[in-house]
Amino acid sequence: MKRPPIFPPPQFPPVKLRAFQRMPPAVFPVIMGLFGLGLALRRGAEAVGYPVAIAEIVLGAVSLLWVFATLGYLAKVRLRRGVVMEDLAILPGRTGLAAMSLGVWLLAATLLPYSRLAAEALLYAGLAVHGGLAALIILTLIRAPAEARAVTPVWHLHFVGFIIAGLSAAPLGLDALVSVIFWGTALITAGLWGLSLVQLIRRIPPAPLRPLLAIHLSPACLLGSVAVLMDMRPVAVGFALIGAGILLVLLLTARWVTESGFSALWGAFTFPVAAYAALLLSLGGAWVWLGVAVLTAAIGIVPAIALKVIQGWTKGTLAAKTNAATA
Repeated sequence: MKRPPIFPPPQFPPVKLRAFQRMPPAVFPVIMGLFGLGLALRRGAEAVGYPVAIAEIVLGAVSLLWVFATLGYLAKVRLRRGVVMEDLAILPGRTGLAAMSLGVWLLAATLLPYSRLAAEALLYAGLAVHGGLAALIILTLIRAPAEARAVTPVWHLHFVGFIIAGLSAAPLGLDALVSVIFWGTALITAGLWGLSLVQLIRRIPPAPLRPLLAIHLSPACLLGSVAVLMDMRPVAVGFALIGAGILLVLLLTARWVTESGFSALWGAFTFPVAAYAALLLSLGGAWVWLGVAVLTAAIGIVPAIALKVIQGWTKGTLAAKTNAATA
């Protein structure tokens, strides 16, 4: 008769983790969304005329939140460096770490009106940080099994996210850098949109991963916003129209996209809607009122999703649900 398997007895008392020992990268997409909301509110103040202090208060609070969360993740890495590659091995981890590194450029855009020197320093720091992370992600994908190397909307964060640097580089007068970033990321965006469309036709994504489809809206918004800063208004309008098409499809399929219910991946809804509001408001004219409508929706959507995800972080459930690595 086969003996039953022997399991080790449970530890008593239970092992207590150190602070940030299982810091979940999955919290960063909603922080990125809050950054986007603050920047959209700043655009709204310029376009509509309400007090810009509202936007600055939001951006100040989000900046502190991003710094706190980033220091928390660095504390986790200090305990054991291998956690970075372990977090990169899973989709929520790759998404979160990409959002964390993109936060460097969002902080640069936040600080730009106050200190051009700080914004420029963060701009170049972001190029080093996100460039290094993109290299690690490529290495992770090469080592991963074939099924894990499939194109996902998150690839926009990894390889198109460099466009966020343009939000600071253009006002700083770094024209050559902006041009390289803009046209390079535009080509990558077109390729990812095409590959994703073919993939979507061939295979319906599982319900839990469908919220990530909202990320496809982000490149159109960011490329359009940078095009405005580069004085390429027709190009910006073109990206605004592409964004309108993507947003319309997402709205028409909202029930299908959200079929699996709330999860940390709903953070994918936050930054795109805020970024689209910012693009519309930056275009001026008749676009402003559509931008106000999208911004109003973002004010309702982004904080609500962010609050639920951050609550999961503070309660310790987010790390378990997203399979975050433990230092």
